[in-house]
Order: sequence, then C-alpha cells, then structure tokens
Amino acid sequence: MKFKCAELKEFEIVGRPLPKGDEKMPVYKMTIFAPDEIVAKSRFWYFLRQLKKVRKVNGEILRMTEMSNSSPTKIKNFGIWVRYDSRSGSHNMYREYRDVSRTGAITQCYRDMAARHRARPHSIQIMKIETVKAADTKRPVIKQMHDSKIKFPLPHRILKFNKKSIFVADRPSTMQ
Repeated sequence: MKFKCAELKEFEIVGRPLPKGDEKMPVYKMTIFAPDEIVAKSRFWYFLRQLKKVRKVNGEILRMTEMSNSSPTKIKNFGIWVRYDSRSGSHNMYREYRDVSRTGAITQCYRDMAARHRARPHSIQIMKIETVKAADTKRPVIKQMHDSKIKFPLPHRILKFNKKSIFVADRPSTMQ
C-alpha cells in the first residue's frame, strides 16, 4: 500500500463470493483504512483471499461506504491492536494514541510503526480499534496527558517591549 502524505480514510466494505446456482453465499464486512477507494478495495480482496479463500474474480463488492467522524472536536484515547510482519516473523501489538478521529489515530500508528519498527504499510494489519477511557489507558505517554493541571511552559521567550533599540548596553534576559 502506497502511503500518501494525507491522512488515511476509513471505509466499510461489504462483499461476498459470486453465487453458484440457488445456494446462499456468506456476506463479509470489513473496516479498511486506506488513502483512497482503490487501495481500500485492493486491501479488502487481499484480506478476504487470505482469510476466506475468496478471490476478486470469484466475488463482488455489495457496498462501500466512507465513514465519517462523529465528534471531530473532542479528543479521545484510542487503543489499536496491530499485527505486523517483520524480518524475523509476525508480531502482535497493542498501541495507544490520542487524536480527534479514528483515522488520525491510525495514521499516527502507521507512521509510528514505520519509525520505531521499520514496518512498511503493506505489512501492517489493523485488527481492532477502540475508544479507551482515561482510567483504562496503559501507556505512560498517554496517561501523562490526563492530568487536569497539566501545563505547557514556554521557557525561552524573547519579549519585545515597544520596539526597543537594537543596540543596547544590557543583554536581553530570556529566562523568566
């Protein structure tokens, strides 16, 4: 999967094998994170071929919808279960991220996996993503953001008072 600079989109794809005669065929539904519809369809058939032995030639997509964010202004904690293939084998992981949307958290996860584990996007499978309550988070990086009295100091600020002269006798004090 080619990873573009933009944030990923969330697609819900429903598909099934082509019916043979009068028999009923099972219907499969997947949530796929991809940069566009074409990649999403490709990933759907890739996973369906792996899991249920259904190829694109012998199947059809019944519905494809792009999911939207329900509350885009509220920041949430997301728990993501990931499987990825490395040079030494297949590994399972649980990761936590803070973002305003599921797609933003998944984008962070792909970039973080590439940075920390050299995992390419095509070797990463998102197994499950859930919103996690603040009390249930496990990672210290996420827990430190739950402090109600958190402060973000600006230690090295240069103040400009009324456009003072450029050449002065004293050095400016930047530490306060």
